[in-house]
Amino acid sequence: MCVELPEECQAGGASSIVVTDEIETTLEQVNFKVNQSITPRRDEGADEWTVNASAGDCEDYVLAKRHQLIGLGLPPSALRIAYVKTRSQEGHAILVVKTPGEDLVLDNLNSTVEALDDSGYRIISMSGPDPLVWS
Repeated sequence: MCVELPEECQAGGASSIVVTDEIETTLEQVNFKVNQSITPRRDEGADEWTVNASAGDCEDYVLAKRHQLIGLGLPPSALRIAYVKTRSQEGHAILVVKTPGEDLVLDNLNSTVEALDDSGYRIISMSGPDPLVWS
């Protein structure tokens, strides 16, 4: 995806954000809005990552949320893409918002934003402040 859409893979700004009431509301609204706007659909064949999908899988939700939050002024370096295992050991992608305290999860399987520690997910790999570098 970063080869085809390099503008979606830019780093920049603070690597974590302080979550104010306004930012919390923004996170909740974007999470809910994107979850409602994309119809769930598994990729057939090659895994495709799309920014403004009308139908897609977990990565498409993550990219749409990241794109919208950056457009609303949140720093790209604080918005991390994570590959996780669910409680049932399925692979899944989520958006993690890095904060000085609890990191937050925006997820297409949950209509509310929650703390990563409360999500039940086990991180396998996550992008760093530079989305091209994963750990």
